[in-house]
Amino acid sequence: MPRLILLCGLPGSGKTTLAKRLERDRRAVRLCPDEWIADLGVDLFDEPFRERLERRLTALAGDLLQQGLDVVLEFGFWSRKERDELREQARAWAVEVELYHLTAEFDELVRRLQVRNREGFVVITEELLAAYARVFEAPDDAELALFDRPPR
Repeated sequence: MPRLILLCGLPGSGKTTLAKRLERDRRAVRLCPDEWIADLGVDLFDEPFRERLERRLTALAGDLLQQGLDVVLEFGFWSRKERDELREQARAWAVEVELYHLTAEFDELVRRLQVRNREGFVVITEELLAAYARVFEAPDDAELALFDRPPR
């Protein structure tokens, strides 16, 4: 049965690293809005564009799942509402859905972002990360139990 895999976490938490590993190991299709936005030359902080793109990528994920492919969505999923909506959508598509919550100490996130910032992809300052951390809703054990376990 195809699986929808959601990666949840703040910038620098390791979502892309895990997504690439899952893409390779499980032969999944990886959909990362940040990469699409950068490739299209759009401002990474253009929220209306990001919302439209994520809706389109979600629809594409549904098409791919219906073709029997696993899909990794590397959206961040900062709110419980987003995660609930995608879990319910996956159930409507009759596919299993996994949630990976990636975490790291704040100082480690800052260190990782400083390294990434030098690559010039997108600069996320410590202040911006702190603002993100204030609005991030981490999943608790009860929420995590609503998702399917990864295959062995």
